[in-house]
Amino acid sequence: MRAFYNISILLGLFSVLFYYSCINAPKYSEIPEIEFISFSNLEMDQSPLNSDTTILSIGFTDGDGDIGFEMETTGENIFIIDNRTEEIFDRFRVPSIPPEGANNGVSGEINMVLLNTCCVFPPQDSIPNCESPMQYPTNDLTFTIYIVDRAGNKSNEIITPPITLNCN
Repeated sequence: MRAFYNISILLGLFSVLFYYSCINAPKYSEIPEIEFISFSNLEMDQSPLNSDTTILSIGFTDGDGDIGFEMETTGENIFIIDNRTEEIFDRFRVPSIPPEGANNGVSGEINMVLLNTCCVFPPQDSIPNCESPMQYPTNDLTFTIYIVDRAGNKSNEIITPPITLNCN
């Protein structure tokens, strides 16, 4: 009876292992895809001196694994646009991922430190940036983010949830 029990358990384990060995590795597009994961905080104080930060986390996938640059190559491949001004807020560089990790594509998470910035006010009010007017105690700061891989493929663009930028 005990031998039957042991054989049943072994057959069950082999069945599970056989099932999982037949599952294919995920197939990712050769065009990078990104998704917003989180900010470490959703509120910062304005300052031209970069005295406050938040950590931006995004997830990525890339089917051919050419998402990063070698050390001797210059340039950036993550672009962050301030949606208040439509100008580039910051750029980052993803290091190269070793080829042995890219056979079936790559996926992962990227964390970037974003420094605070100044509040921006409507042009008709003629208020200089970084001021502290009573009528505008805060700014909503959102970003559009995208990645470009070594082949020049541009990822989808994501828009972050707002960060409250305290103007006063």
